[in-house]
Amino acid sequence: MLAAVDIGNTNIVFALHDGRSWRQSFRVYCDQKRTGDEYYVIFRSLLESSGVDPADVDRAVLSSVVPNLTLSVQKNLVRLFGHKALVVTRQVECGLDKSSIPVELGSDLLCNLAYAHHVNPGRAVMTVDFGTALTFSTVDGEGRVMGVAIVPGLLTSVNALFGSTAQLPQVELSIPSSCLGRSSEESIRAGIMYGYAGLVESMVRNTEQELGCGLVVMATGGLSRTIAPLIPRLDSLDKFHTLNGLRLIADLNPQ
Repeated sequence: MLAAVDIGNTNIVFALHDGRSWRQSFRVYCDQKRTGDEYYVIFRSLLESSGVDPADVDRAVLSSVVPNLTLSVQKNLVRLFGHKALVVTRQVECGLDKSSIPVELGSDLLCNLAYAHHVNPGRAVMTVDFGTALTFSTVDGEGRVMGVAIVPGLLTSVNALFGSTAQLPQVELSIPSSCLGRSSEESIRAGIMYGYAGLVESMVRNTEQELGCGLVVMATGGLSRTIAPLIPRLDSLDKFHTLNGLRLIADLNPQ
């Protein structure tokens, strides 16, 4: 069994793959103030509650965009499973043209691009990840990383708006019945949901114009399913896209 850990800016995703499917997937709030022992207790408890014997896990792979937590989680994976985890960097085998990978590319985006290219060989692909940041990562048909665009994520924008204004309320994001809000809550939903849908459509269109070819557009991330009905250009939705990239990279780098 494979243990995959994706450390993001907001959440840590801890998942287990049994060779056929993702058997379990957990989200833990990412808190850099927690000690390594605290994370060990959390991971151990999640395994126990799911009925998974740590001895059944024979491989581990880790992606992290939070350097302060990388080593701590690495040590905990060794404590839990007795195996050193493969840490995703631009040096590992990922099925992409290594010379094209930007030095500052996040390991989560590397996983996204690796899986996107793997399932769409010979096609230019954009992965749209609706996370803390909304990211647009593009790879061409030969596996060359073309580049990335980053904007604040949907919830990040809502939280910034709420924290910087006196009268606007905090709202739960959902598709509004109209783009013409008649209350503060409706107006925020309309602006965020329709505005971000237009942003995604524009980014896809502009990227296609710049590359001179059509794109396969793959979406992932927490709010992708919520906003997807407003974005016709999305070709697929997969909440396990980044995890599948982690699994692919683990398979390409046997330990």
